[in-house]
Amino acid sequence: MIANTAERPPIASGVTAWHWLLVAAVILALQALILYAMGRLPICACGYVKLWHGAVQSSENSQHITDWYTLSHIVHGFLFYGAVYLLFPRLAWPGRLILAMLVEGCWELVENSNFIIERYRAGTISLDYYGDTIVNSISDTLSMIGGFLLAKKLPVGATVALALLFELVMALHIRDNLTLNIIMLIHPFEAIKQWQAGPPII
Repeated sequence: MIANTAERPPIASGVTAWHWLLVAAVILALQALILYAMGRLPICACGYVKLWHGAVQSSENSQHITDWYTLSHIVHGFLFYGAVYLLFPRLAWPGRLILAMLVEGCWELVENSNFIIERYRAGTISLDYYGDTIVNSISDTLSMIGGFLLAKKLPVGATVALALLFELVMALHIRDNLTLNIIMLIHPFEAIKQWQAGPPII
């Protein structure tokens, strides 16, 4: 008799934790190597690395380990967790994380292409944006991993509430967030651009 789908073991459940870690490390290494080949700087041109850089409208934004957009990459993790869970419910969760890393890594490469960099500069408030450093890009992917693992542990309601909180805080403090970023990348609105040029609300 064929077992019920719910009773079947997850796909790739026999892969060891060390193998999953090795695959994840290879993905991060490839991301860094490709970014380097694209001409991205390993660290900030300023010559030092900071744990946190909070000034969005500056040439050092997206150049250090973390910044306000780190919150957006955590939200990426929330969204990717939900998406791959729905699309691949029988895949072992480390396998779903690897898929999320591949998507995030591909986005990091696209985001740092000359076309997207110029799109950001022309259509958003990011006039001083010249692409991520490699350390910032890898940190963004690690932040997505953190968001993915957080979503795995938290109830769905708590994950949604946390994502909304991050979006709200970013909108009120830097007048930007993941939602606005997507909107302005796809179709820039002058009204939003003018609003984003204002000072922090909180």
